Formats: sequence, C-alpha cells, structure tokens
Amino acid sequence: MTDAGNEFLFTSESVTEGHPDKIADQISDGVLDAVLAEDPLGRVACETLVNTGLVVVSGEITTNVYVDVPKIARETIKAIGYDNASYGFDCHTCAVISAIDEQSPDIAQGVNQAYERPHQRGRRRRTGPGRRGRPGHDVRLRHTRDA
Repeated sequence: MTDAGNEFLFTSESVTEGHPDKIADQISDGVLDAVLAEDPLGRVACETLVNTGLVVVSGEITTNVYVDVPKIARETIKAIGYDNASYGFDCHTCAVISAIDEQSPDIAQGVNQAYERPHQRGRRRRTGPGRRGRPGHDVRLRHTRDA
C-alpha cells in the first residue's frame, strides 16, 4: 500500500487454475497429505517450484514413512490435466527433482521442546515453530496437535 494523503492503493494477484503457482501449491499439499496420512506426527515444510518441463520440490520433512515425491507430483499434474506434451507441460515427460532433507536441528529443537504455558484463564498457548500451521504462502508446516 502506498500512502498519498488519505488515498491508498491496494493491489492483489489472482491466478487461474493451471497456473504454475496453483500447481505448486497442489503438489506441496499432496506431499503434506501423503505424510500425514501415514504419520500423523510427521512434520512437513516444503516448497514447490514449477516451470516449463520442470518441477522442483524442496524442503524439510521429518517422518517415519517413505513418500514418493515424484509420483505425487506427476499424479497431481495429471489430475490437473497436463497429460499431453502438446499442452506445453506433461506429467509423463517433465523432470521432477526432489531435494528433501530432514528438519534442521534448530527448528526441530523449537518444535520438540516447545512448551505450553497457562495463558488467559487456563488456555494453553503453544510456542515455537508450528504454532500457526502455515507460516508463509507456499510453505506447508504442520506440527502435531494445536497446529
């Protein structure tokens, strides 16, 4: 927003179905859903980048289950309708790069040792990462309870 006296200019971006941002969000959501379906205590913080012929899924995941990230990406792209090279993007031929690490010790410490303290008449307030559940636009961070 810019302030020109008492006038404000508000702008926002809206993208349609099939836009790379929407595809990226759906792939990230698919990874999160796959982890939590098998491991409700799993932690996922991943970003997805989509460009012509390329998908990159990167981030940190801590879980006890194996998740086939390239398969999730390809199935998501196919469900959206990109299943033919003539469309400019094809689930069968696009490159899928998975760059997933275990959650960093610094973040894990904040989540693992997060404490609850009495807050406002017996309510408990979670501190540390994971409190909000979704700290950024494309980031999917999920802690166990109260996320």
